Order: sequence, then structure tokens, then C-alpha cells
Amino acid sequence: MKSYTFYIGIIVSTLCLISCQSGDKKTSVKADQPNVILLVVDDQGYGDVASLGNKIIKTPNIDALHAKSARFTDYHVSPTCAPTRAALMTGHHSNRTGVWHTVNGRSLILERETTMAQVFKDNGYSTGIFGKWHLGDNYPFRPQDKGFEEVLVHGGGGIEQTMDYWDNDYFDDMYWHNGKLEKYEGFCTDIWFDNAKSFIGKQKDKPFFCYLSTNAAHSPYFVADKYSDPYKENVDVPNAAFYGLIANVDENIGKLVAYLESINLKDNTIIIFTTDNGTAKGAKVEGHRLDGFVVKGNNAGMRGIKASMYEGGHRVPLFIHWKDGGITTGKDIHELTAHYDIFPTLVDLCKLQVKQKIIFDGTSLVPLIKGDNKDFKDRIVITNSQRVEVPEPWRRTALMQGNWRLINGEELYDLKTDPEQRTNIATQHPDKMQEFKEAYAAWWKEIAPGYSDQPRIYIGHEAENPTNLFCHDWHTEKEATPWHQRHIRTAYVDNGHWLISVAESGTYTFKLRRWPEEIHLPLNAKAPVRPALPGTSVTESHKSKSLIVKKARLRIQDLELRKEVDPSAEYVAFTLKLNKGETNLKTYFELDNGIEIGAYYVQVEKI
Repeated sequence: MKSYTFYIGIIVSTLCLISCQSGDKKTSVKADQPNVILLVVDDQGYGDVASLGNKIIKTPNIDALHAKSARFTDYHVSPTCAPTRAALMTGHHSNRTGVWHTVNGRSLILERETTMAQVFKDNGYSTGIFGKWHLGDNYPFRPQDKGFEEVLVHGGGGIEQTMDYWDNDYFDDMYWHNGKLEKYEGFCTDIWFDNAKSFIGKQKDKPFFCYLSTNAAHSPYFVADKYSDPYKENVDVPNAAFYGLIANVDENIGKLVAYLESINLKDNTIIIFTTDNGTAKGAKVEGHRLDGFVVKGNNAGMRGIKASMYEGGHRVPLFIHWKDGGITTGKDIHELTAHYDIFPTLVDLCKLQVKQKIIFDGTSLVPLIKGDNKDFKDRIVITNSQRVEVPEPWRRTALMQGNWRLINGEELYDLKTDPEQRTNIATQHPDKMQEFKEAYAAWWKEIAPGYSDQPRIYIGHEAENPTNLFCHDWHTEKEATPWHQRHIRTAYVDNGHWLISVAESGTYTFKLRRWPEEIHLPLNAKAPVRPALPGTSVTESHKSKSLIVKKARLRIQDLELRKEVDPSAEYVAFTLKLNKGETNLKTYFELDNGIEIGAYYVQVEKI
């Protein structure tokens, strides 16, 4: 049997797992167990770091970490954010976790998946998340449902998205803190880092796992002018505010490292720096907006940007530093590695006991750090962008082995001679094409049965009642639901259904809204324009459109209810009895012009 079969590393995964006795008690903490900080920057590509060859951007603190870390030069993630985060958290390929999209209900991590936060918590670690989660905003998908004890996050996949607090703009915003909305003063990235430091400073008697996951440098590109000004006059910079967001992240990384040193925790803290996909705005490409060749900016010589199946869409930085563990010298590691390797690596480094029977798709990177690459020589890694309801074979897919890249099952490239993936050599290597296609077919056959598993939002559960549902999580026939607040303002025409699990039989109320509850606007109102913010790149919001809702309708289980609507009311309410079990929920607003749309926001409460 060829060693590439099932790149997922099932054989070696057992080396990463240490069984522990059954029971719910936390494992006792060993005195020498390291702390862990996992830093994930949003939308920053491989070429958006000075020490990786960018001669324009200034990232002195990331560079300092690079100089003292194991650096993985051929490290790959998913081409978009939620799938990468699912793979990082679980050690599984994102497709296996139920997360292969960023919206449409396919950014919700399957309930059965165990996250590294849960394992760290079971091993006596304090666990905290600060920033972006993007794996579900309702029970049972929230970070507090998945092992995090201290939670400070924005809603959805980014600030200004549908489930984020209305009119958040990166400055002085409302965020979710341990399940409650709270007001914070300052810039979002500063707030994530400052609160992470506060969390770290409180850990006196046990180790911590800190997931510091910034929404920067994701759109919208809002940042104080002092960070973007150095790049505004440079014609080679595609987006000055994007670089400014990274500059602010870099500044905060420097402050974090200095803080760890000041409280004598830096030496026994594993610091991991990485990003979630290829660059969003650090490079401009020709032709197709995702897959073209770079014509402006820096992309480390790679083709494609965020969401591309070409190298620039998914090869990103990965640095690992741990002084007490002997990982202190700048060392480039060139073997093919992936995001689902991080969890088994931390199990290995922290000597975690894993009571769950996890079969990782990833492999511990510790042997590579120690110079042993025998388990990686013929390894295959597969990454894809499946922005559909159910994954399709070879859809926007890269299969990788060594320098080989097979794209969509049709285009073959050798990065050793063609790093920009300009010349398709598939016809010159029929044996290699056949070998890779057989490997992919075996992988697909093994993973595809799980695609029928449906992540369902609970209603009437004691962990979350009432439940606020957002159109971001509609299952629709379109590639993207109304995922951004601008879609709500401009009355994006779409409808879809939510996958629901009724936790208990009983009486439920459903409040159907056009606007989110926090702004208390009537159905027919226009939302005020959010103004621009002087001294920053924050722009005025989109103007809103008034809708006259005439009728409302709701379908769930075997029930369909209708109502005439008072357009000056905030919401339309339905009360009905439901049976426990799985179902779908779909809502309808019939407008005065005959067009029908879904209710963008629905609040469900068991009474």
C-alpha cells in the first residue's frame, strides 16, 4: 500500500493520543505543563509579513517571533475562514466537521465535534477566546458550548455582519462577553489583546489555553489613520487600511510578548502564530478576482488570493515558539503541513490526555521540529472551497504532495519549476494524474458519508432560551445568504430555512423582524445612517430602504400559520405548540409590491 493513502494520518495519530480513565473529573495538571497562546490573524497572507519577503509592510514584532520559531514554509489551511477555524479547533478536515462554507448554515460546527478547548479544559487548563469564533452563534455551537470558559467575541464571521451587534464599526462596540452583550471602549483588536492579557494575568495556579483570534485584517477595512497613513502614498500597496490593520495587530503582539515577559510566563508559553487563509487585500490579481496572477502588491510569488484553490489562497505563515521546550531558534521546515496538524501537535507538546476517541486527520508536527520527516515524505493534503449546500467532488480543490499540485482534478503543476502555477503539465504525467485521482477517490469515499449530518440550532433549550436566529444561517439555493448588515439595509431579496432541533415539547413564541431587536425599529422603518468616523477609515454606512410588509407566514413541523401585519409594529408574533424533535423553520414577509422575502431576524422562546 502506498504511503499517501489517507493523508489524514490515522496511523500516526495514535502517537498523539493518551487514553485516560473515564469520568467527568479534570485531569490533574502537571507542574511543567506549558501555557498555550494560539494567535490567528484573519485574512493575512503569507506575503503580508516583512520577514517573509514583503519589503513594504512593517511587522517588527511578527518578525521577532519568526526569528525565534520553528517556521513552516509549506503550511496550508482552507481558502476561507470558518473552515480553517473548524479544522484548527478539531484536528479534522473542515469537511468532516460540517463546516465548508462561511454562511448558509454551513459555518456551524457539528455538535459531535470535540475541540481543543474542551480537551485543554478536561486537562485542568483555563480556556479563553478573544475575537472571532465564526463556528456558530447559537447553542450548541457557541464557544462556551465548545470548551471555552472565558468568552469575548463579536458575532458571526466579522464585525458588521448580520449577527454582529447593529452598527458595530471596530470602535467602542458591543461584544458578547460570557453570553451577555457588553459595551467596550477602544479599537476591537486592542480590546481582544487587552482582555486576553487580563485573562492570562489571572492564571496563577494552573496553565491556560488562550485562543486570540482577530477579526483584523478582514473587511471592512476600518482602522485609525495613524496605522494606515504610512502606506497611503505608496502606489504598490493595494489597500493601505488593510496594511494598517496588520500594523495594529503587530503592535499588539509586541505588547503581549512584553506582558508575558513582565509576569515571567513567556518562557513556558507555547506561542503559535498563523492566519486563516490567503491574503484578502495584500495583492491584486488579474483576470478572475480570486485565481489570477498578481499584478500589484506582494503574494510571495504565488498565484491566487483568499478563496482560491491556487497556492495563494491557502498557503499561510505558521510559527511555533516555546523556550522551555527548546523551540527557540529560527528554523525553516519545508515539509507539507496543514491546519489540522495543530491540535495533535498541542496534544503532543502539552502531554494532554484525551478521553474522547479522536482519530485526527492531522499529524503531530513535533517529529518535524526534532528533524524527523519520515512520516511526511509522501504525504497528501487536500484543501477546497465548498461554498455549496453539499460538497461536490473536486470543487475548487487542491490536492498537494511535495511540490505537486493537482487543481480540480484537471490541472497539474510542479512548484519546483513553476511556482506561479502557470503551466499545466497534466498530459505529461499520466501516471501521476492517475495516482492522485485514486488517492482523492479513496479520501472522498471515506469522508463523504458524513456530509448528510446536519448541524441544527436548538430552540427551547435551557442553555439558550430565547434563541435569536439570523438569516446568515439560512439554507438557501443562493451561494450566499444575507450575511452582512448592508443586505438588511438594502432589503436583499432571498429566503431560506433554518435547521432546527426542538429541545422540548411545549408552547413557543416566534417574533419575526426585519430589523434586529437592539434598534427597536418598526418593520416599515428606515435605519439611520451610521456616520463616518473622523481620524479613521470608517465610512458612512449604506442608506436603508423602507419595506411595507402586508402579511407574514411561518412554517415549522406540520404547521403553517399566516397573519395580516401592522407595518408600524416592530415584529409579527406567532404562538404555537411544538413537539420535541428535528424540523425546519421557514418564515415569509409578503410586501406591498407582491415580492416575498424571509424575516431576517427571528426570536424564538419557549414559554
